[in-house]
Amino acid sequence: MIAFALALAAVAHQDTAALDRAVAAFTGRPIGEDGGARAAIDPRLRLKQCPTVALSWRTDAHDAVVVSCAGPEWRLFVPIRMPAQSASVARPPAAPAAASMAAEKIIKRGDPLVIEAGSDGFSITREGVAMADAAAGQRLMVRVDGGKMPVQAVALAPGRATLPGWVE
Repeated sequence: MIAFALALAAVAHQDTAALDRAVAAFTGRPIGEDGGARAAIDPRLRLKQCPTVALSWRTDAHDAVVVSCAGPEWRLFVPIRMPAQSASVARPPAAPAAASMAAEKIIKRGDPLVIEAGSDGFSITREGVAMADAAAGQRLMVRVDGGKMPVQAVALAPGRATLPGWVE
């Protein structure tokens, strides 16, 4: 009976190592490297199990990844290790960041989309509806036809997106 209760308790919580792997895949960098998470997510956290975890950048500066779950509702902020700058190098002015925020949105919320993924000899497409505006290369959530949960995609062109990690 005690073993069953312990097994049930272990299943009831989100696997933080899996969240670490998801953040590494999202950033394209492992933990501890420039552009990757500063540190692993604390394994002592007892987050309720989430069927679909969403990842997004906290700001356009890409200084943290927001890991969230819609049901049960929880959210984590994972700080990103920024490249070290020498004291003699000044920080870039705020204008480029403002310019990136004003990047032309090629996909608008409510637009019909085709999500494409594949490689040599393999491809898959799904139709859906954009849940947010996005510029080329930005991530957005897409409500897929016939799906219960939205999926994360990367904007390619008006009406076209791909799954994160797939190259066009």
